[in-house]
Amino acid sequence: MAICRSVFLHSPLLHRPPQPQVLSKPTFFSPNYPPKFSKFTKLPLLHPNPKPHSTTISSLACTSSASSSMESPPEGYRKNVGICLINPSKKIFAASRLDMPNAWQMPQGGIDENEDPKVAVIRELKEETGVSTAEVLAEAPSWVAYDFPPEVREKLKHQWGSDWKGQAQKWFLLKFTGNEEEINLLGDGSEKPEFGKWSWMSPEQIIDLAVDFKKPVYKEVLAVFAPYFQ
Repeated sequence: MAICRSVFLHSPLLHRPPQPQVLSKPTFFSPNYPPKFSKFTKLPLLHPNPKPHSTTISSLACTSSASSSMESPPEGYRKNVGICLINPSKKIFAASRLDMPNAWQMPQGGIDENEDPKVAVIRELKEETGVSTAEVLAEAPSWVAYDFPPEVREKLKHQWGSDWKGQAQKWFLLKFTGNEEEINLLGDGSEKPEFGKWSWMSPEQIIDLAVDFKKPVYKEVLAVFAPYFQ
């Protein structure tokens, strides 16, 4: 499984000044995954859009029956977008955190005040991965939340200057349509890098390598988007 170091690219979507290009050779990584994984249940999709457009927010709406879903984010939770980015082989982008190298996750990021989640998802994808060439395939209609463990909550309280119970996320499914050289874990240079390595994974591998407090959200979100992984 290929793990790539990234190159600086800039995106006109974000209206940021051009960044210098840094080219480096890719490295390789092979996690020791369990030999068997559980099946995902297909959940129905609504309002199909047969012609998704690159970097536009026309999307499919998905339904979910999990009790953690909600129509609006709850009080006391930081609003956040989650990004499930798949490649043409229907594998999902995941990256290892610099502060927790054994913890892998899908990209995510906070929603700015008065920012539309549909705008935030494009901005966060570029900031964290360097990717701007993607099609939006689906949007989960409900928010899904998770609580921070006490030690994580305390750490983030000092880092952010706000005491959040956890994060309430709006999830989007996107298809990567660019060249892998576009992927750059240094992002667009506007934020401090969060990730050290990246890889394309199956849904089961994503859940297996996620931190425990994110696993329930990942199971729900990946079940909603399951038809796209077949």
